[in-house]
Amino acid sequence: MKANSQLNVVCVIVVLTGILTASHAQAPDSVVIRVGKESRVIFSIKDKRDLETLKHYDFQALMDDMVQKLEKRDTTALTKSSRDYLKDSTASSGAMKPSENWDWKRDQDDNENNNERRGRKWSRRTHHSFNIDVGMNNYLQNGSFPDASNQLYTVKPWGSWYVGLNSVLRTRVAGKFFVEWGAGVSWYNFKFDNARVFLSKDNTGVIFSEDPRNADFTKSKLTATFVNVSMVPVLDFGSHQSRSSFWDDDHSNSFRIGLGPYAGYRIDSYTKQVYIENGSKHKPHERDNYYLNNLRYGLRLQLGFRDTDIFFNYDMNELFTEGKGPKLQAFSFGITL
Repeated sequence: MKANSQLNVVCVIVVLTGILTASHAQAPDSVVIRVGKESRVIFSIKDKRDLETLKHYDFQALMDDMVQKLEKRDTTALTKSSRDYLKDSTASSGAMKPSENWDWKRDQDDNENNNERRGRKWSRRTHHSFNIDVGMNNYLQNGSFPDASNQLYTVKPWGSWYVGLNSVLRTRVAGKFFVEWGAGVSWYNFKFDNARVFLSKDNTGVIFSEDPRNADFTKSKLTATFVNVSMVPVLDFGSHQSRSSFWDDDHSNSFRIGLGPYAGYRIDSYTKQVYIENGSKHKPHERDNYYLNNLRYGLRLQLGFRDTDIFFNYDMNELFTEGKGPKLQAFSFGITL
């Protein structure tokens, strides 16, 4: 096609658009524009309201892109979003919504909406996702690990797993600035370095001691379950409304960083021992509060690139109620799936 032919096509389309706007059609209408001897451009109008959208399209840019693909014999969808062809600020700002019946290219938000493995779109600015935090947890005592003083509550770094299941809403505030807010449930698993550690309590506080039984102990741990809420401001330098995920097919070359508060409420806690005695394996659970704080609050740091995100949570309050246990501040870190 020549440039003049393209311009003629655009003129015809604009004229026909004005005529069609004044008409009322019960069934889908179509307009066939002949180009040269053998070629045609067909517009299918299924919704009368879409005619208003057509008035705001830059058909010259659209035709240029289409011609380039035809010259290369490329029959794939156009690479631009339908919003990219809107030529005035009123339409591009969102006051005028593009047609959802666009035949050549789905809107970028619709592509993200169709990715069921990642999440779904709640609105033009907010997307929902289900995230899984998997990592390790430990705690500090006066800024140091209890390992240095060989305390009985010293934990094994490998085996003290942290798991979080989170329902997250991601809202665009402006440009590259987002807020990720939501709720979830998490598990602290403090696996003690000494497998004989036994937890009990009295009126004065929690007691860490060694189990005196003549058995082969393989595990001893303290587990605490919390329901949490969080609000993390995020700077995302990528091009997608939703965060790139391990489960996505299309990965964005984006860097993300976020820092914000969280708070949680304890809903369960228990100790578990695993040992073999007289040839039999035992796994007793003892549910108790063990003077654990009912509330936790702290800061969450998130860093991400492409489909990989890491997190670091630091509890600013102590794990145990003041005066009832060692002064420990828990933290966790790992990856977000």
